[in-house]
Order: sequence, then C-alpha cells, then structure tokens
Amino acid sequence: MRILAAALLACLPLTSFAADTYDARLQAFDYGWPVKTFSFDSQRQPLEMAYLDVPPAGKAMVGTVVLLHGKNFCAGTWRDAIKALSSAGYRVIAPDQVGFCKSSKPLRYQYSFGQLAANTEALLAHLKLDTTQVDVVGHSMGGMLAARFALMYPQQLRQLALVNPIGLEDWKAKGVPWRSVDAWYANELKTSFDSIRKYQLEVYYNGEWKPEYEHWARMQAGMYAGPGKQAVAWSQALTSDMVFNQPVVHELANLRVPTTLFIGQKDRTAIGRDLAPPALKATLGDYPALGKAAAAAIPGATLVSFDALGHSPQVQDPERFNAALLKALKGG
Repeated sequence: MRILAAALLACLPLTSFAADTYDARLQAFDYGWPVKTFSFDSQRQPLEMAYLDVPPAGKAMVGTVVLLHGKNFCAGTWRDAIKALSSAGYRVIAPDQVGFCKSSKPLRYQYSFGQLAANTEALLAHLKLDTTQVDVVGHSMGGMLAARFALMYPQQLRQLALVNPIGLEDWKAKGVPWRSVDAWYANELKTSFDSIRKYQLEVYYNGEWKPEYEHWARMQAGMYAGPGKQAVAWSQALTSDMVFNQPVVHELANLRVPTTLFIGQKDRTAIGRDLAPPALKATLGDYPALGKAAAAAIPGATLVSFDALGHSPQVQDPERFNAALLKALKGG
C-alpha cells in the first residue's frame, strides 16, 4: 500500500508542491509580466520597490492607471484588470508596496499611509509621471493608500477609484480592542493556506469558494511556508498596526478629485474584529452601509454596487468589474 501511495505521489507534478513555497520576496511567483525594481532610500536605509509597468496593447495610449493592492494581495492580483486596461489603451503601473510581496521587507520601518503614498509618488517621479495626471485605483488597504495619495497629491490625479476600501469605519473608536505589534506578529506566524482560505471564505466570499480564488490564496500562503516566514509575518504585523490606527474615514470629505466607489455588497472585512465583543462584532464590516456613507461623505462621489460580490470583485467577477471600471475611467 505504501509503495502504491509513493508511486501515485511521484506522478504528481512537482509544481503542486514546490510552487506553494516562496521566499520573503516572492521571487518564484510569476505575475505574468516582467517585474521591475525601483531602488530608493527611505528612513536611512536602501529599499527596493517592485512594480509592473505594462504598456497599452496595440492601441494608442489613452492614459495611465496606477493600481494599488490590498494587504492580503500583491500587484499580480490585478492580473485580469491589467489585461483589460492595457487592451483599452492604458499604461498600467502596479507596485508592490514596501513590506509586501516582491518588495523589501525592512526589519525597522515606521509604516504610515503618508510614507507609502510618498514612496508611490517617488516611483511615479522615477517613471517621469510626477507631472502627469494619472487615474489611481486602490483595493482594500490599497483603497486607504489611494485616498491618502489623493489627499497629499491631488494635482497628480485625474480620477480616484476605491474598490472595497477598508478604513471606512474607525474600529478603535467603535470599541475594537487595541493590540500590540507583538500580538499581531504572533497571529501572523499562525498563517497557513487553511487559515487564509477559512478567513476569505467567511469574510470575502460570503461562504462560496471557487477554484479561481485558490491561485491567489496559495500565493499569499506560500510566503508564510517559505524561509522568509518571519520577515513576512513581521512586515504584516507592522502594517496591521498601521491599518488599525490610521482610518481614512474621518478625511473623506476632504477629497477633491472625482471619485468612484466600487463596493461588493457581500464583504464583511473589519480589522481586529476577532477581538471585538459579540454585539459589536455583528455590526462591523457592513459594506452596504459603509459604501453609502462614504459616497455621501466624498464630494460628488459615484457609488457602483455589486450585489452578489464580496471583498474582491476584480477577482470574483473580472468581466463585470473590468467593464464597470473602464466605464468609470472613460466617463471621467
């Protein structure tokens, strides 16, 4: 029986095992386009910011779109959106923020959305786009970053698009208990494919798991399974602290660029909800209400709702999301 099992195991492709383990810089994971690197100094240390720079595919260029990933995502997760935007004539810039995916993970770094926005602006200056208006699209944590970028550099934005952004409620002010970076780190060290799948199934996808989600969950899990686990977990702990303590909801009324909110109505994301008392926990991450409140707070904002979708509409239903995004960009 053991011989038969071993023989069957040997027949499986090596990639089903090896491809699920990555180093701290996710080097073996293919985004589908060449990954470039922007080297710069920040907080008295040299850092590298990985990014995709995808040109228009066979059409005259109509604009530049900057895609900002979420906390549990990478530049490569925008794969289907990049294809759609490039085909429509857009140049697409998709960076991995410092601390994430293929970019540097410094041991000591004071993370803030202001710092990440400044890093992103430095990348655009490196690409000579600092005097060019761009469309900025941010998902999840990237939505918080996109809003901060728009507040700091409004002259560089033609339009802002926020895709199920987190930070639309102040979890700490609502009563979610604070936790230390050490506690965040201890939690991160427990991360596995099974824990990622369980979390996304419950919070992102309303209890419905599809095969297409597997690829991105294994990308994330692979970094925790590899030799850089501690570096990845530490960066995630530091950025969790940033997200929890820097909600953007209080400044939405200060946005002065045309803004579209894309809100999957089945989303229930709320940072720190695992520590919240049951009565409070039941009220957190109410995206139908949060989306409407955010649209009302942002001057002139447009709200696009996806009734059957959750936290990642660009992954869950790429065709529908891309059509809505292109329509919004063209309308702007």
